[in-house]
Amino acid sequence: QVQLVESGGGLVQAGGSLRLSCAASGRTFSNYAMGWFRQAPGKEREFVATINWSGGRTYYGDSVKGRFTISRDNAKNMVYLQMNALKPEDTAVYYCAARGTGSRSTTDRSYDYWGQGTQVTVSS
Repeated sequence: QVQLVESGGGLVQAGGSLRLSCAASGRTFSNYAMGWFRQAPGKEREFVATINWSGGRTYYGDSVKGRFTISRDNAKNMVYLQMNALKPEDTAVYYCAARGTGSRSTTDRSYDYWGQGTQVTVSS
């Protein structure tokens, strides 16, 4: 089992920045690829970013490319999502997820463990 707890969400004005954190506990964190997804009210869950086990490979959804950065610190069992140039359409609940292989994935069904989510609200 892997437990994931997100933090860092909040209310920010358009153009601002937030950094989300995800703390992992349980099995060996460095064995897992990690991902961030988001879900806005009335919409399907959307892929945001993913990072492989070492942190050497990342991949982003088109809507956040160039604005968001995913990173991880295996020594601290943490994964981060730095969000810059935020837009009102970034408003959603953001979820951290762990995948039981070390390789990245954009598909939510391929992730084994999920956090409870943290709300991000961007005002115009």
